[in-house]
Amino acid sequence: MSGAGRLRLLSGGDAPALLRLCERDPVGNLFVSARLLGLLARPGADLGGQIWGWFEGEQLVSACWSGANLVPVEATPAALDAFAERARQEGRRCSSLVGPADQVLALWQRLETHWRGVREVRARQPLMVCDGPPVVPADPLVRRATLRELDLVVPACVAMFTEEIGYPPAPPDGGGVYRSRIAELVSTGRSFVRIDHGAQGPEVVFKAELGAFSPKVVQVQGVWVAPHRRGEGLSVPGMAAVVEQARAGGAETVSLYVNDYNERALRAYHRVGFRTVGEFATVLF
Repeated sequence: MSGAGRLRLLSGGDAPALLRLCERDPVGNLFVSARLLGLLARPGADLGGQIWGWFEGEQLVSACWSGANLVPVEATPAALDAFAERARQEGRRCSSLVGPADQVLALWQRLETHWRGVREVRARQPLMVCDGPPVVPADPLVRRATLRELDLVVPACVAMFTEEIGYPPAPPDGGGVYRSRIAELVSTGRSFVRIDHGAQGPEVVFKAELGAFSPKVVQVQGVWVAPHRRGEGLSVPGMAAVVEQARAGGAETVSLYVNDYNERALRAYHRVGFRTVGEFATVLF
């Protein structure tokens, strides 16, 4: 392990220093700052993972979230060495590495000969923001989902997850933990849908959620259009509606990241008013 410094698990007393660290890049570090803010809002709640801190002297200079995802925060080369060593010692517990591309790919370079079973490395995922009103009209039919509509929303989320990741959430019917996660998003007003009445009855034809969020920044996830409705122009006004409603709720910046090969999505987001501000990477197991 190179460089002078020390690694230790962060605790509640480190929260102010960690938030200051995340604020160096409030969009790129949103996942970790959102988790921390959620924990501070609910003292005693399960953090869902560990946060490793890299200190030089008494100063916290880097961090890494270790849970279902491994997410580096402002990681220096010395910190990456320490995080990789800790990850190798504990064995792989995460389903992905995700975050700013330079840090994620450097961390993966240190781990790839030790961790087997990688399915895909998505090395270039433009990180985009819209920090003003959408520049196209919003779809007036896109709105927040309600818990009464959960049985319509969950299948759409399962379909999106399976299409994006390559396998369905467990269990495949969207029950248990996954269904509870979707219910939480719906109950907190972070699930947006357009529900049309088709031949088989009401169905979700467009959806998106607000995943990580802080007082000023939110991140959109799970954008999906029903396959049989693609090509009808639902995504651009649908995303405009999500941006409009998220900003009306207090968010100054709406962010997302997208695979660089998804040219259709990139064009749609640019049309809404998003611009690229950085690059993420994801390593999937």
